[in-house]
Amino acid sequence: MKFIRAIIRPEREPEVIRSLEDAGFFAVTKVPVRGRGIERGVQVGAVSYDELSKLMLMMAVEDKDMPLVVQTLEGAARTNNPGDGKVFIENVRDMYLIRTGERE
Repeated sequence: MKFIRAIIRPEREPEVIRSLEDAGFFAVTKVPVRGRGIERGVQVGAVSYDELSKLMLMMAVEDKDMPLVVQTLEGAARTNNPGDGKVFIENVRDMYLIRTGERE
């Protein structure tokens, strides 16, 4: 099982969520975050913004589904501009359902 964290532009959320659902992936946790990439924020005229609002999506998926989820995330979140985001993938060692204590 894989744990996927994607940092995306907040305005891309509707398209990303719709694309994940269309691909059959409904379980997702959304967390608003702030940060910056290698561009160190953005300059608008004389005003500099060091941190930008982003959205972190988190989901656990079967190993076999990971490539499709990543492809879906990238396709729906991409604007071809700096700051589109990143996808992080980790192995899940254990996962338990709180309600039942069942291990998945």
